[in-house]
Amino acid sequence: MRFHKPKNYKRGSPRLFHAFHRTSFMHTSLLRQLLLITAVTSCIMSSAHAALTISATRIVHGSDKQSSSIIVANPSTQLFAVQSWVDTQTDDGTTAVPLIAAPALFRLDPGKQQTVQINRIPNDLPEDRESLFYFNVQEIPQAQEEQTNTLTIALRTRIKLFYRPATLQGSPEESLKTLQWSVQHANGKAQLLVHNPSPYHYTFRRVQLGSPTERKNIEAQEMVTPKSTVAYDLPTQALSPGTQVFFTTISDYGGTTSEMAAPVTGL
Repeated sequence: MRFHKPKNYKRGSPRLFHAFHRTSFMHTSLLRQLLLITAVTSCIMSSAHAALTISATRIVHGSDKQSSSIIVANPSTQLFAVQSWVDTQTDDGTTAVPLIAAPALFRLDPGKQQTVQINRIPNDLPEDRESLFYFNVQEIPQAQEEQTNTLTIALRTRIKLFYRPATLQGSPEESLKTLQWSVQHANGKAQLLVHNPSPYHYTFRRVQLGSPTERKNIEAQEMVTPKSTVAYDLPTQALSPGTQVFFTTISDYGGTTSEMAAPVTGL
């Protein structure tokens, strides 16, 4: 059984991998070939989506646990080889991490699933805050012997993996009330600052400024890490006294936390 292996393929390479098999365009110029290849690649890549699914959108691995698990399923009708691993936010494929996915390489038949264990090894990670890693699943499609002029795309799914020390006090939901919100003005622009004194990471599902009856949505896509501050651009500098921030975050299970309201300083 053969599987496609894109040229220069290696762990930690970009999300989309592609390689052309022998392709012959008779009676066309080199320029027309390049234009056609570019158009076909763009169309396929824009519509490509992962065939495999995983059972969670994020993983929380407690320091008091030797291992955690996640299920990789293949609901498609195609056979895949699957590679799994854990890396850092830099996605360099070379930085050592204290979490190992097993099995690292396996076959997944149509309609089947595989449990992947994420095992902890001895480490010196901080004990006063979470550490962020990423769990990766790379799908490698089976090579089709009868197809010659084909474009093969191997897709990767990547989700956040939080290593959480068991000694941390409270919970992420309880610590939401410790977030501190303020507005700063610089160079004719206004920004909403959120300071996170807690040991937890927060990704906002929704952030709004205003009053209980009139609010404006704020683009707040950047995750705020433990004991750090993040700034989000505001569409206007005109903010009324008494303006509040209303927000929800993504929970440990990928859901949405209850909405919270907090005062904003520096108006």
